[in-house]
Amino acid sequence: MFLLYEYDIFWTFLIISIFIPILAFLISGILAPIRKGPEKLSSYESGIEPIGDAWLQFQIRYYMFALVFVVFDVETVFLYPWAMSFDVLGVSVFIEAFIFVLILIVGLVYAWRKGALEWS
Repeated sequence: MFLLYEYDIFWTFLIISIFIPILAFLISGILAPIRKGPEKLSSYESGIEPIGDAWLQFQIRYYMFALVFVVFDVETVFLYPWAMSFDVLGVSVFIEAFIFVLILIVGLVYAWRKGALEWS
């Protein structure tokens, strides 16, 4: 039988986790000063007077480089729990992890051949 009272802690945590961000936005909206002027609307470049327009087009290779870095960084984190319990898991999990690493290598070679790893 499904008993809802067993989930009281879950519902309490869910309600609190919904209301904390809402409360934070409301408080910051009430307490934050609202002054609009030319200085507030200008782009900020480390205290230096801005030159040109703030809406510049960047080359896609910067985004591709960042995405490839994030993907391989996150995938490396997925290998850590496997490495910590390697002696318990057995040969089948080793083969699965080996296939996972091979897929990562294929992705790295693909990104390399497409030029996503070239910065300039």
